[in-house]
Amino acid sequence: MPVLPAAARPYLNVGSFRFWFVGQRWEWSDEVARMHGYEPGAVEPTTKLLLSHKHPEDRAHVQDLLDYALRSGESFSSRHRFIDTRGQVHDAIVVADRMLDDEGAVLGTAGHYIDLTDTFDEARQEMLDEALPDLFENRAAIEQAKGVLMYVYRVTAEQAFRVLQWRSQESNTKLRALAKQLLEEVRSLPNPSTAAQGQFDHLLLTVHERIPDESTPSPAG
Repeated sequence: MPVLPAAARPYLNVGSFRFWFVGQRWEWSDEVARMHGYEPGAVEPTTKLLLSHKHPEDRAHVQDLLDYALRSGESFSSRHRFIDTRGQVHDAIVVADRMLDDEGAVLGTAGHYIDLTDTFDEARQEMLDEALPDLFENRAAIEQAKGVLMYVYRVTAEQAFRVLQWRSQESNTKLRALAKQLLEEVRSLPNPSTAAQGQFDHLLLTVHERIPDESTPSPAG
C-alpha cells in the first residue's frame, strides 16, 4: 500500500487505502484508521463499517459512487464528510486510481484519504516557504491548477493548495512543474462527469511521471 513520506505529514493529514471489487475487501493504512477513531489493527475495514461512518447527508452519495465503481470497474473517488468514533465530523477527499493485475485487468481501486479538517496555520506556511523557495517563481500556473482542483473537488483555495503540495511532496517534484504539467494534461479530459472525475484522479496521481527532466537541454539549447 502506498505510504505518504514523513516529509509531507506536517502539511496534510493523508492516509492510503485499497479496495478489491471481488468480495469488496478493504485495506486501510494506520492513518485512515486513526482518522476514523480506531487504533491500527483494532478493527477490520468493511464496506458496512465505512458507510456507517459517513455523514448521514453524504451516505447515499458515497453508496451511489461505490455501486457505480462496482458496475463500471472505475475508481472510487469522492468529496464527502465522515464521522469518527468521537463524533467529530471530518471533511475529506478520496483520490484514487484503478488497481490492475499483471494482465491489465481491473482488480479494484487504490488511493488516498485526504482529511481537510485540520487548519493550515502560519507555522506550517513558514515551513512551506522554506521547503519550496521557488514557489512564487511561477505563481500563475499554481493558481490556475488550484482553480482546477477547486472546481473538480469543490474545495477552498487553501485546501486545493494543500492537495497540490501533498502531490509535490509525495512525488518529489517541484510544485511549479507539477502545476504546469497538470494544466497541460487536464485539457484532454472530457466534460465533467463521474467518469471524468475518475480520469482526473488518475491524472493527479500520475502527472509527476510525465514532467520533463529540467536537466535535459531543450532543442533550442
